[in-house]
Amino acid sequence: MGHSHNHSRHHDLKDRNLFISILLNIVITAAQVVGGLLSGSLALLSDALHNFSDVLSLIVSFVASKLSKQKASVFKTFGYKRAEILAAFINASTLVIVAVLLIIEAFKRFSNPEEIDSNLVIWLSLLAIFANGYSVLLLKKSAKDNLNMRSAYLHLLTDMMASVAVLIGGLLMKFFELYWVDSVLTFLIAIYLIWVGYDLLKKSTRILMLFTPDQVDIKDLVSTVNKLPKVNRLHHVHVWCLNDDELHLEAHLDFSENIMLSDFNDILHKIEHILHDEYNINHINIQPEFNKEDPKEIIVQD
Repeated sequence: MGHSHNHSRHHDLKDRNLFISILLNIVITAAQVVGGLLSGSLALLSDALHNFSDVLSLIVSFVASKLSKQKASVFKTFGYKRAEILAAFINASTLVIVAVLLIIEAFKRFSNPEEIDSNLVIWLSLLAIFANGYSVLLLKKSAKDNLNMRSAYLHLLTDMMASVAVLIGGLLMKFFELYWVDSVLTFLIAIYLIWVGYDLLKKSTRILMLFTPDQVDIKDLVSTVNKLPKVNRLHHVHVWCLNDDELHLEAHLDFSENIMLSDFNDILHKIEHILHDEYNINHINIQPEFNKEDPKEIIVQD
């Protein structure tokens, strides 16, 4: 009961921190849009666009976090456990899309640099640095073990770094009148967004496509199980992540002799311990067989 209470309290704290971050980013976005239009800074407007994508991504993450806590039903036997993975995929996609748009605009502006109100750029970038920095600290702990929270955390972290770049650009424009720096910084921010977004997109896609997790060597796993007494061959193996917390395995287990159901329970108990301790698999579904005529390959296209 105590563990359940602590888990619920962690969820509530995570949601509260997300909500605070949403409010902060709405303020930053509004300020930067106005400031970018008044100053003429593309870097500031690009940072505002990135911040706006953050507002949307944080809202998606917040809704997904709420949905993931809803109970399963006969119509949704897994509940909404994959909502946060879907949110991570959406957020990663927006990072890449926003980055491409920024690169296009940066190239347009680089060939025709405009004079920019550097003072406004400096003050608004400082505001964004402090607000996003606070949001990053709020979400840092939850980002370690939750892909959805990591996507929100990375959005905010890249925002903070982008704002630092905008600040540097503002200072260079103020003291050296290097207005082309605005376009160069926008381009660099966009490249970084693509790099971060691609990694997150790849991880969330692998989970959504039910790919085998990188840390699980299926051939090694099968070899380990096959060494158990009375076991002939583990086959028809599927291993996948349902979400950040649940790693599932389903398979057929062919026995070398016609054992009793109680013997199967004992062997299954051993397999569960091995798969949990060595491969971190915490949900196992095994179909026992004896002299059944079906393919015995490890991977079978059902």
